Amino acid sequence: MKVLFQTRTNLYSAPGGDMIQMQKTKEFLERLGVQVDISLDFEPDLSDYDLVHLFNLMEPQDIYLQMKNAKRQNKKIALSTIYGLYTEFERKARGGFFQKLANVLTPYQIGYIKTIVRHYAEKRLHKGVYKMMFKGYYGLMKEIVDNTAVFLPNSVSEMNRVTQDFKLIKPSFFSIPNAIDKAVFVDNDSDSLNKFAKYQDCILCAARIEGRKATLNLVRAIKNTNYTLVLVGKESQNQKEYVNQVRQEAGGNVVFLGAISHQDLRDLYKVAKVHALVSWMETPGLSSLEAAAMGCNIVVTKKGDTYDYFEDFAYYCEPDDVNSITNAIDLAFKTPVNPILKQKVLDNYIWEKTAEATLKAYEQIIHN
Repeated sequence: MKVLFQTRTNLYSAPGGDMIQMQKTKEFLERLGVQVDISLDFEPDLSDYDLVHLFNLMEPQDIYLQMKNAKRQNKKIALSTIYGLYTEFERKARGGFFQKLANVLTPYQIGYIKTIVRHYAEKRLHKGVYKMMFKGYYGLMKEIVDNTAVFLPNSVSEMNRVTQDFKLIKPSFFSIPNAIDKAVFVDNDSDSLNKFAKYQDCILCAARIEGRKATLNLVRAIKNTNYTLVLVGKESQNQKEYVNQVRQEAGGNVVFLGAISHQDLRDLYKVAKVHALVSWMETPGLSSLEAAAMGCNIVVTKKGDTYDYFEDFAYYCEPDDVNSITNAIDLAFKTPVNPILKQKVLDNYIWEKTAEATLKAYEQIIHN
């Protein structure tokens, strides 16, 4: 079987969770004997491929053209939706003029404006953006969805959103878990010196520093406590004012490490007591899964699809309630780690399982 992966054209210049999902799915599908190529072109020749697998419905201006190309060449389409609107964050927490605007617009109008402004600023205007100007953000998404043979959401709750928002009737889908690389994130009890030993029993947050991740409220939640908060990840380039505020309000018990390697991150998970990702939207947050596999207690919100993954094994809070975040961290810190969560992640949320489920979906649409 030969499959072409396609997605947004700035995948490599603006890497995100979708890039990791694509690369890891490719790696583990190839172990199962599937040949996978990645193309960010709009109109590649598909004659050698059995099907096209599109990623990220939230960037319809690019994958719309890739979908139209697949239809012209009579290739069936699998879609990893990665679908989650940030409406609640835009309306409650973004701040400034855009927040006021978001409260009078629909989520899709917000997406429309953001996409056009971003592409104009980045000098990336292309045929897909012009199509969106006429068809709308929702219009492009709807056409992509209507031409998809099988959906590959990261959870059932994500599929429920897609089904409801795009008025689908009994869509064909496979729930494909977001996953960790168990070869990297394994808690081996080696006696080698951990260079992060000085952060033993810290509160860790591995995520981009930005408003959607509610980093500022996390900083405020540990402000007058005895905890050490370690922040790992890049700072948002589009929210410099927010990042500056995070740095200004961070006390002496907040450590900024920036982006670090997976190996270093594994060593940090080993010394952390709690991993806190208090976002306005996650599906479900790769770092939360990695931290759970490494034996941390997990603090998250119920925004998005986190409950599908963590059920009652995580500690939940509200992203806009500092006391709620502090209380969840307190509870997670003093409660012994439940080994069931770690085993649940290692049994179900690994790339081997992701690849197996993806291959089943491919076989179904090819044979049908």
